[in-house]
Amino acid sequence: MQETIAIVFDFDDTLAPDTTTGFLDWAGIGDVGAFWAEDVAPLITEGWDPVPAYMFAMIEAARAGRCRPLTRESFAEWGAIAPLHRGVPELFAHLRAAAHSENPRAQLEFYVISSGIGDVLRATGIADAFTAIWSSEFAYGADDAARFARRVVSFTDKTRYLFHVQKGLIGAEADRNPFAVNRRIPAERLRVPLANMIFVGDGYTDIPCFSLLEQNGGTPIAVYDPQRPDKWRRAFDFVREGRVRTLHSANYEAGSDLNNVLTMATAAIAADLEQRTR
Repeated sequence: MQETIAIVFDFDDTLAPDTTTGFLDWAGIGDVGAFWAEDVAPLITEGWDPVPAYMFAMIEAARAGRCRPLTRESFAEWGAIAPLHRGVPELFAHLRAAAHSENPRAQLEFYVISSGIGDVLRATGIADAFTAIWSSEFAYGADDAARFARRVVSFTDKTRYLFHVQKGLIGAEADRNPFAVNRRIPAERLRVPLANMIFVGDGYTDIPCFSLLEQNGGTPIAVYDPQRPDKWRRAFDFVREGRVRTLHSANYEAGSDLNNVLTMATAAIAADLEQRTR
């Protein structure tokens, strides 16, 4: 029976303040705003995709000695201390309890699909809560320094990983066979139908996931960082344009509006599944 619920999160500015900007600041880049405006923005103007643009610019900055080397160790060191939004560490157990209270057979799984740096995200204190983390990845040389982008996750790339969840293509074997996601699977054999998914995100790269779930009975939820008023207009546009129906401050503490909405959405899906299997 299809009794698994998947809650899928973007990471940067959704579960935590932007970990890439945080890494650059921690690594000594100097003026982080200037890095995004002067190193990355011109590449995008030239036609680069935003994600490989920032990854390339980081590599160039490190090679020029403008920040500490980009190594697995330095990314992991930052990830271990990167701050999270309020209430995030306690959220996962709370939502599991909400699902089980409505349907003891319901299985709740958490995923990350992010344009951020995987070696940072996998070092955070909440990494073990996720069944899988799909993110942008660097390839490293013999000196362990980042050399080029090995994987880029952006825009419609994110929907690819929703289909991985849907079809149960999770783990190292699935990663070694990227073409398997295109395999046709009958609806009754899907591990997690899109209607059983909740997606939480904050940015333009999340729009394809918002739209896919909105069109297929899933639950898209947009959040905004209350400390980033420069991004509030973008977040409101998601609601105004019909991308999502709900928009909340990225505060996951018990009793917050976002926590309540996630709790209600999770419990409602679990209850629907219980009704279907009676």
